[in-house]
Amino acid sequence: MAETNFVDYVKIYFKSGNGGPGSHHMRREKFVAFGGPDGGDGGRGGHVILRGNAQMWTLLHLKYRKHIFAGHGESGGGQTSTGGDGGDIILEVPLGTVARDPETNEVIFEITENGEEQILMQGGKGGLGNVHFKSSTNQTPRYAQPGEELKEGWRILELKILADVGLVGFPSAGKSTLLSVVSAAKPKIADYPFTTLVPNLGIVGHRESQSFVMADIPGIIEGAHEGKGLGLRFLRHIERNSMLLFMVPADSEDHLREYSILLSELEKYNPELLDKERLVTISKSDMLDDELMEEIQKEFVDVPVMFFSSITNLNIQQLKDKIWHMLNA
Repeated sequence: MAETNFVDYVKIYFKSGNGGPGSHHMRREKFVAFGGPDGGDGGRGGHVILRGNAQMWTLLHLKYRKHIFAGHGESGGGQTSTGGDGGDIILEVPLGTVARDPETNEVIFEITENGEEQILMQGGKGGLGNVHFKSSTNQTPRYAQPGEELKEGWRILELKILADVGLVGFPSAGKSTLLSVVSAAKPKIADYPFTTLVPNLGIVGHRESQSFVMADIPGIIEGAHEGKGLGLRFLRHIERNSMLLFMVPADSEDHLREYSILLSELEKYNPELLDKERLVTISKSDMLDDELMEEIQKEFVDVPVMFFSSITNLNIQQLKDKIWHMLNA
């Protein structure tokens, strides 16, 4: 994913359409001087609709659209003719798109399936024509309903990356390097923190033409749940991953503490993240000998640890096997 093309957050002012007013028309024909009411109903106001598209991966197409308005319903007519509906606005969005109210921060809905449609702003109903109000005591009603008013307001659209495996670690833990080794993805790689500024996806090939999707999430730092670093902007992507692969580099000063900080940040952001399957790994293990590996393993008393190196391919196949097994257990 090119950094300039990946957009996972937009805030847009949406407006649906007014419902058309009903007609208070009275029937007038040759030889029928005083016909009864025949006013038709007004048309429905246009909806603003989001539709899931599995071929899309960014909200870039909505980045510069700050106001989106649907059409108004037309007025009803004589001879009980119904007014035309206002034109709907249908916006295609990637799977994993969440619609949120910016004032309450409430999630309105989430798009998770290809072709799924959800109404973001509902158009007003058309008003009833006077034909509906005829009664034994009022044969010639000369009034009709106005159409319902439109709905409008700001809405936030956020994208949560859909992937089988999410890579979780501090900046420069080697996440992008691993993704580039096990998939065809080409994320930006450098020896300084926050090289990755957007999530990257890669399809990891496994034995017998099997595969799974891995997401390289930008690095987490202590205080990320409060918005420090790139915190809140990217922690939401982890929510959509089936399992989490924690990466602690071999040259870390305190491997267990680093893992504990990562766990703590996820828990403070959303405690449900700790219910996901997780695997702890030590990256850059080509710089370790067997004795050092054994010492690091002792630090993680109740947590199994895998050692690997993306540079030398140490245990890369074993790592993919382990991930596949956990995803399909």
